[in-house]
Amino acid sequence: MGEFNQAPSDSSSQYREKRAVPRFGFIATMTLIEPVSDTRIPGRISEISRKGCYVDVLNTLPVGTRIRIDISRDCGVFTTTATIIYVQEGMGMGVAFADIPAEQLETLDSWLAELAR
Repeated sequence: MGEFNQAPSDSSSQYREKRAVPRFGFIATMTLIEPVSDTRIPGRISEISRKGCYVDVLNTLPVGTRIRIDISRDCGVFTTTATIIYVQEGMGMGVAFADIPAEQLETLDSWLAELAR
């Protein structure tokens, strides 16, 4: 979770310089599932890295909420557990991935390799 240690105060380069891994602009559909209440929030991913992503959603969940996230792009789907690490009310949330299964990590890594080109 190192790249997401603090919420950005703005789009300052200071925050970007603290990231441990590169983040890429990435447009994909997603569904967040909060397992306790089975709340499902559809939305879109606008940025992604190997450690997390930013989701564009109007309805946010509290910081610290454990979720499952399903990200769909082209023919592939990436699914993992994650934690909400910061919220921008009415805009979206920063999500840190947790315990990514090996086969899911392969999907994520293939997307990131494509974006890095």
